[in-house]
Amino acid sequence: MLFGFVDFAKARLAAAFASLGLPSGIFWLYFSGSILLVVGLVKILKDELSQMRGLDKIMPFGRLFLAIPLAVFGTEHLTNTADIANIVPRWLPAHEFWVYLVGIALIAAALSITVQIQSPLAATLLGAMLFSFVLLIHIPNIIAHPGNRFFWAVGLRDTAFSGGALAYAGSHGRTVPALVTVGRFFVAIPALFFGVEHFLHPEFAPGVPLEKIIPVWVPGRLPWAYLAGTVLVAAGVALIANKKARMAATCLGVMILLLVLFVYLPVLVASPTDIVSLNYFVDTLLFSGAALVLADALRDRTAAG
Repeated sequence: MLFGFVDFAKARLAAAFASLGLPSGIFWLYFSGSILLVVGLVKILKDELSQMRGLDKIMPFGRLFLAIPLAVFGTEHLTNTADIANIVPRWLPAHEFWVYLVGIALIAAALSITVQIQSPLAATLLGAMLFSFVLLIHIPNIIAHPGNRFFWAVGLRDTAFSGGALAYAGSHGRTVPALVTVGRFFVAIPALFFGVEHFLHPEFAPGVPLEKIIPVWVPGRLPWAYLAGTVLVAAGVALIANKKARMAATCLGVMILLLVLFVYLPVLVASPTDIVSLNYFVDTLLFSGAALVLADALRDRTAAG
């Protein structure tokens, strides 16, 4: 009965926004992301930014870059349920139930991390949930198709997202250094893999090297790829070795943010109703957020020591 009501409501909203020339599914993704952006900016500008100095001023935005994509993806679970249900492992019953549950969990985690209410708990559960996707969905895909580099990239991408959430959880509330260490490796290993991929396949969009080709009208296509590859490899090595780890995570987060602004944002502006372009935009923003949250966690850990 609940699912029937949700489907009915989505159909009515789709008709309403179609009459305005705006697909309802896209509208709600922008809406949820915009709400998180406004709420997060108000809190950061009012309570936190004045206390930061130098490059540290970017650190509070790391959790915002983490939260906005979570809200967008969570909303997408509620508006594009049928397609996402196809990703759920076949052996699990009630596929749509799990999609709705994950969507609600992502939105709740995004709100909690943004306003910092029960955020360590939310981040811990978020990190565990994202890593469960790696174990239950991505690793079986990699085992079934070991030569498919995109399966590797997607699995490592979610590992990095999990690492960012765990690093945040480990540095807030009751500090748990082990979570920060796990987060460091969870971000470092994907960064190293992604960096190598950028040199092997520079034609693909930089940041998280998935299947999107950089549009021909984007200036500096190859330089962006090689710059991203260099920073990713250097950051990955530094994080694994735990040498200048905080600086490495900061540089990684800033570089990925530059890709968001100068590569993915123009692509999104050119096709604002293309859900694939929006997904790539928030996907890369989430990677930036994971790196910056890790950098902030490493600072807190150094200060504590």
